[in-house]
Amino acid sequence: MATAAAPLGTAADLDVLRDLNHNYVRSVQEADVAWFDANLSDDFLNTNPDGTLVDRAAFLAQIGRKSPVTNLKEDDVRIVIRGDFAFIHARTSFTKPDGSQGAGRYTDIWWKRGGRWLCVTAHVTRA
Repeated sequence: MATAAAPLGTAADLDVLRDLNHNYVRSVQEADVAWFDANLSDDFLNTNPDGTLVDRAAFLAQIGRKSPVTNLKEDDVRIVIRGDFAFIHARTSFTKPDGSQGAGRYTDIWWKRGGRWLCVTAHVTRA
């Protein structure tokens, strides 16, 4: 369930961001590089769970290799809009390759440029 904390954007912005967030997670699971190519800023950076920082090109290559986890789902989604920036914090759950359950959290920052929301940075942690 997505919740908004003191949004300063419109209801339409919140709806768009909910959809983008869901599709971000879906695209990780499905290795949907085309979706990311269309929705990441040119200067996108991602911090991986192991602490490495990757740029847009490296992230797209990483997505294309497909995640080893399955059943990836987001919950406890919190969206905060501040003008042309939005911050999305959420929890993930997934099944590890060995069949055990895993969890993590992520924070994505979106910037509305030219009337369109693009993800400019992401940070992922796993428990």
